Amino acid sequence: MKKNFLNYIVLVGISSLLAGLFAGCEKKEFTARPLSESGLEAGFIVTGVNANNYIAQVKDSSYILSKWDFGTGSGAAVGKATERVFFPDAGSYTITHYAVGKGGSSFSSSQVVNVATSDPARGNLVQGGKFETAADEAKWTPITISAGVSWARNAGKMVATGGGFGHAAIYQAITVEANKDYKFGMTVSGSGATDTWFEVYFGTVAPVAGADYTNGGIRIALNTWAGCGNTAFNGNIATIGCDGALVGKSGVVRFTTAGTIYLLIKTGGGNLGTTGISVDNVELRGL
Repeated sequence: MKKNFLNYIVLVGISSLLAGLFAGCEKKEFTARPLSESGLEAGFIVTGVNANNYIAQVKDSSYILSKWDFGTGSGAAVGKATERVFFPDAGSYTITHYAVGKGGSSFSSSQVVNVATSDPARGNLVQGGKFETAADEAKWTPITISAGVSWARNAGKMVATGGGFGHAAIYQAITVEANKDYKFGMTVSGSGATDTWFEVYFGTVAPVAGADYTNGGIRIALNTWAGCGNTAFNGNIATIGCDGALVGKSGVVRFTTAGTIYLLIKTGGGNLGTTGISVDNVELRGL
C-alpha cells in the first residue's frame, strides 16, 4: 500500500511538471507572418550628384537580395543597397528597386528621374537611335540602292525586310572630334537570313540614292557567307558581328579627322528572313 501511494505521488508530480512545461511553450509559440506583413521594404531615395549622376539608396536593409532596373533597357540586375547611376542621355528614366525576401517573393518601388541634358563627353551622338517614335525615325534618311529591300519603323525598332538581292540603307550625319576614342553599339535581331549582308559604315562622303556605299570601308557587319546571321540572332553587333575592321574591338573606333561623318547602315541579299533584320539602341559615345 505504501509503495502504491509513493507511485501515485511521483505520477502526480510528473504530470504537474509536464503541464507547466506545455503551458510555458504555449506562451512562447512563434507564428510566422506572411511576407506582406513582415516589413519588407523596397522604397529608396534618389539623390542627384550632378546633371547626369545620381545615387539611389534603399531606405532599410530588410531584404535578402536587392535588384535594380535603372530604366535604360538593360533590365533588372542584382545590386547593392546603394547604387551610383550615370545617365549620359537626356530623358526620363524609371528606376525600380526589387526587395527580394524569403522564398523569392519580392516587393518593388519605382521613381521617375528626369535628366535635363546629355553629358557633353559621353552623351549619345546618334539621334533617334531608339526608334520609339516617328520623330526618331525622321532623324534618319532612307535610301534605296536597288529594289527588293526596304526599311520601316515597327514596334519601336527599325526593320529591314525583303530580299531578291535588293539593297537599301538608312543614314545620318554626325559631328566627331579627331583622335578621340568613341564606342559604337547597336542591337540587331533577326530570325536568320540567307545570302545576306548587313553592314555599318562611318564614311566622309554623303550617300546618294541609287548608288552603292562603300566609303571608309566596312566597320562591323553580319555576313552569312562569313558565318554570322544564318540562324536566329539578337545582340550587340559590336559583339556578334563577324566581318569588318571593328571585329574584336568591342565597338571602339577613332577618327583621324574632325568634322562630319555619315553613319550608314545598309543591308541586302537573297532573303533577310521571315522577320527581317531589326535595329535598335544605336549609340556612338565618346570614351
